[in-house]
Amino acid sequence: VSTQSTGLSWMSQQILPVKILQGGAEQEKGEKARLSSFYGAISVSELLKTTLGPKGMDKILLSASDHKDIQVTNDGATILKSIHVDNAAAKVLIDISKTQDAEVGDGTTSVCVLAGELLREAEKLVAQKIHPQSIIEGWRIAEEVALKALEASARDNGADKEKFKNDLLNIARTTLSSKVLGLYKDKFAHLAVDAVLRLQGSTDLEHIHILKKLGGSVQDSFLDEGYILDKKIGVGQPKQIKDAKILIANTAMDTDKIKIFSAKIKASAPEQLEELEKAERDRMISKCKKIIDHGINCFINRQLIYNLPEQVFADHGVMAIEHADFEGVERLALVTGGEIVSTFDDPGRVKLGHAKLIEEVIIGEEKMIRFSGVAGGTACTIVLRGSSKHIIDEAERSLHDALCVLSQTVKETRIVLGGGCSEMLMAKAVDELAKRTPGKKSIAIEAYSRALRMIPSIIADNAGYDSSDLISQLRAAHYEGNTTFGLNMQKGTVDDVQQLGITESYKVKRQVVLSATEAAEMIVRTDQIIKAPPRKREHDPRYG
Repeated sequence: VSTQSTGLSWMSQQILPVKILQGGAEQEKGEKARLSSFYGAISVSELLKTTLGPKGMDKILLSASDHKDIQVTNDGATILKSIHVDNAAAKVLIDISKTQDAEVGDGTTSVCVLAGELLREAEKLVAQKIHPQSIIEGWRIAEEVALKALEASARDNGADKEKFKNDLLNIARTTLSSKVLGLYKDKFAHLAVDAVLRLQGSTDLEHIHILKKLGGSVQDSFLDEGYILDKKIGVGQPKQIKDAKILIANTAMDTDKIKIFSAKIKASAPEQLEELEKAERDRMISKCKKIIDHGINCFINRQLIYNLPEQVFADHGVMAIEHADFEGVERLALVTGGEIVSTFDDPGRVKLGHAKLIEEVIIGEEKMIRFSGVAGGTACTIVLRGSSKHIIDEAERSLHDALCVLSQTVKETRIVLGGGCSEMLMAKAVDELAKRTPGKKSIAIEAYSRALRMIPSIIADNAGYDSSDLISQLRAAHYEGNTTFGLNMQKGTVDDVQQLGITESYKVKRQVVLSATEAAEMIVRTDQIIKAPPRKREHDPRYG
C-alpha cells in the first residue's frame, strides 16, 4: 500500500502544472498563437489594401487627443505610423513598412499587402497540415527565383543621359499617379526630376527645401533654383545684397540682463537704474560690433533680435534675419557653406556662408527671402501651393516619396516595368519552379506565386474593374511571350506598359519582395505568444 501511495504521490507531482511566468502574464500556444499572428498581420494588410494602385482610395486619420489634427492620406507609412495596434504580428508589418520608407521612400503599401497575401496563403497551407518550416523552405527557394526573374527583366539606361532622364520622369509619374498629385503628375514629375538631377548623384535631400504656402491651387507650385527662407528682413535694413557674406548664429540678441537664477538687484536711486541699463546697452552694442567685425553684410540668428541690435546692424548696412527656426538654420549652413556659431571673439576661426544674391521676394501675399547662387550649388526650393492645409501636407508626402525614389534610382539606375508586369513575370518564373520541385515544398512555392499575382489583382479591384478577367488575360499574355504587358488602369485593359511608360525603380521592387518575404517568414515561424503583465503601481509611503 505504501508503495502504491508513493507512486501516486510521484505521479501527482508530475501532473501538477509548474508556474513559470509571473502572475498576470498571458500566453498563447500552438495553433491559437499562429492564427492570432496571421489574423493580426492580415488585418493590417486589409487596412492598406484599398489604397494600392493609381485608383486607390484615401484614409482620414483623426487624432484621439486633438480632434483638430486630421490627416487625409493614402501613404502606407503615414497610415501605419498613426495607428496603435496591440497585436505583435501587426507591429512586425508596421516595422517593415517603416524600414521600406527609410530605405527607398516608396512601396510602403505594397510591402504590407504582399506580406499579408503570403500569410493568407500560409494560413491555408497550415490548415492542410503542412509544417511551417516546409512553407518557409519553399518560400525561400521561390524568393530566390523571383528576384532572379526580376533582375533579368531590369533595364539600365544609366549611360544615356536623355534616356535615363526619360526613365526618371516615367518613374516619377508612376509614383505620383497613386497620390493626390496624380492629376498633375507631369508637372510634378518634371519638378522632382529637375530637383534630384541638381544633386549630381547625391542622395542628401536636405539640399531640396520644400516650402508650403496656403493659397492658389496645386498647379501654382514651382521650383526655384535657390534657397527660400520663410522670414522677413529687419526694419530699415537693405532689402537686397549682392556677394553676400553670411554669419549664421545661435545666440541671444536681447538686452543682456543679469541671467542668474533668483538674482535680485535693488536700486536706491534712479541714477543707479540708469547706469545698469546703460551697461546692458553697452554690452549689446559691443556684441554687435564683434559680429560686424567679421566682415559680413548679412547676419542670420536662430533666436530673436531685439530693437537695439537691429538698429545697430541697420546703421552699418548689415541685413539681419531673426528667429530662423533650427531646421532652417541647419539647412542654410549646409547650402551656403557656413557654420553655426555662438561666440564671436575669434573671427579667424569662423566659417562664413556665401551667396551671390539675397533679396526679398513675394509669394502669394507674403514676403520671403531668397538666397541665389549659394555655395552649395545643388540647393533648390520647391514651393507647394494649395487651397487647404490637408492638400498641401499630402502633396508634400507624395513629392517626398517621389524624390526619395528618384534619388535612389540615380545611384541604382536599373528600372523594371510596373502595372503588375513585374509581379506577373516573377509569378510565372515561380510557377515553372513549382512544376520541377518535388514534395510539399512545391505547394508552398505555388502559394508564393499566387500571392505575387494578388498585387495586380488588388490594383484592378481598386479601380473598379473585373480583376479575375484582367488577371487571366494578363497571365495568358505572359505565357504567350508578351513579357512587357501589364495593367492599363486608365482604360481597364491589358496593354504594353513599356510603351505606356509605366516603370518603377528596380531597387524599390526588389526591396518590397525581400522585406515582405522576411516578415511573413518571421510570423509563420511563431508558435507561442507571451505577454508580460503590466507593471503594478507601488504605494509610496511618503504620500500616506
